[in-house]
Amino acid sequence: MTEQTGDPVRMHAFVSGVVQGVNFRWFVERVGNRMKLAGWVRNLPDGRVELEVEGPVQKVDDFLDEVGRGPLGSRVDSVIASEKPPEGAVDFRIRF
Repeated sequence: MTEQTGDPVRMHAFVSGVVQGVNFRWFVERVGNRMKLAGWVRNLPDGRVELEVEGPVQKVDDFLDEVGRGPLGSRVDSVIASEKPPEGAVDFRIRF
């Protein structure tokens, strides 16, 4: 098996910086769906964004790299991620 089709991994992450009010959640959702990953993203009251993403390890790594760059108008100061057991999720959505 290649890394693209290997066993799934699930990562839980907190993103800080200028990540609210700049279309960040929609950016993350688009990236997740484009990469055919599963998970969710939501704003937190403290100004951070929280997300979980699941899929092949290389794709998840690439996703987190892209999230770390963010959309135009955002500024990502940090992405702090930790691994969780995969849940078998099938789509990527914004949680409100």
